[in-house]
Amino acid sequence: MNAEQQYIDLFSQAEAMICQHSAEVLNAPRATAFADFERLGFPTRKQEKYKYTDVSKFFEPDYGLNLNRLDIPVNPYEVFKCDVPNMSTSLYFVVNDAFYNKALPTSHLPEGVIFGSLKEMAEKHPELVKKYYGKLADTSKDGVTAFNTAFAQDGVLLYVPKNVIVERPIQLVNILRGDVNFLVNRRVLIVLEDGAQARMLVCDHAMDNVNFLATQVIEVFVGENAVFDLYELEETHTSTVRISSLYVKQEANSNVLLNGMTLYNGTTRNTTEVLLAGEGAEINLCGMAIEDKNQHVDNNTSIDHSVPNCTSNELFKYVLDDQSVGAFSGLVLVRPDAQHTSSQQTNRNLCATREAHMYTQPQLEIYADDVKCSHGATVGQLDETALFYMRQRGIPQREARLLLMFAFVNEVIDTIRLDALKDRLHLLVEKRFRGELNKCQGCAICK
Repeated sequence: MNAEQQYIDLFSQAEAMICQHSAEVLNAPRATAFADFERLGFPTRKQEKYKYTDVSKFFEPDYGLNLNRLDIPVNPYEVFKCDVPNMSTSLYFVVNDAFYNKALPTSHLPEGVIFGSLKEMAEKHPELVKKYYGKLADTSKDGVTAFNTAFAQDGVLLYVPKNVIVERPIQLVNILRGDVNFLVNRRVLIVLEDGAQARMLVCDHAMDNVNFLATQVIEVFVGENAVFDLYELEETHTSTVRISSLYVKQEANSNVLLNGMTLYNGTTRNTTEVLLAGEGAEINLCGMAIEDKNQHVDNNTSIDHSVPNCTSNELFKYVLDDQSVGAFSGLVLVRPDAQHTSSQQTNRNLCATREAHMYTQPQLEIYADDVKCSHGATVGQLDETALFYMRQRGIPQREARLLLMFAFVNEVIDTIRLDALKDRLHLLVEKRFRGELNKCQGCAICK
């Protein structure tokens, strides 16, 4: 039985159960998404967009799914003390693919701000969720997005009304928990109305040493003059597969910072698609991956300049050790009417061993004549001259290598617009290079 057929059979048998434990708004596109999945199947390397990662093979094993929404025996607030020193956050949890609402932060969000279970909020605010859910994540074009839409039952909703500023950063911790090999399908919907501001930190962790497969679809709508920061930090383990799709739409004069950092993982495939739909919009898209062993990180990005006078800055850096594999494919599309576009794309990669492999594919498609666009990519090894210089001054070779690698990724960390988080990342990255970071350092279950 191929990977698709087992899930086609499962959906046909369990569709009523899936819908029963979700909300009507989330159920509405389910049948169409399933039909798209039947037609598309899981992506393979035969597709240009997925040529560096064979996604289909990860769905072949038999995974458990919690379609009946049974309670998972864990209280994350007691066992997971994941925090950022000197940064006060509103802390929430998702356990596998269900929002944890048995205990919530005592700190209150500003009036009108909604944050909580996507399923519950779709029942309380159906018109709001219906207006946005599934509008960016096109199931007709991507098999994993279609699969996620067909099977996802819950997730997270963040809604910030017009001109409301959320001062305290929101921290969402995704915890993978299971006694058997487990498949989860998370959904996140983020809506900032005109003039709104918010910052969100999403951390991925795995509690158990079983095989996890996580699909995730995030849709982000950013209104006129709105400002939004999204930081994603992955610290799981080598038996985890993460397949994430992030879709962003920006209106006029909005400002968005996306920064995705992979510190410890198994296999990660991140897709990011940004649509600049209003004049004056600015996107800063950044990413970093630190890999060793046989770890694999593939970032595929697309920035669509559909209107004039927009700005995009893109920076991705990889440090690869042992037999790890990295991939980056970035497309910047400037449409015919998008005059006065400013775009810069940079991908820098460091291979610490000859066995590590990096694939990079920067792309520019420009159909306007009054633009300022550039892109560049490099793949190299540690600077032997710098190593020699440092060793001549009494620095041991291992320490010199660590210092050079740490300096290499600092540029990505420095794009973070939260000083406390920036300081925390400097510490975590240093621990990662020293081999001390296998799981979150603030987690009680790791001690």
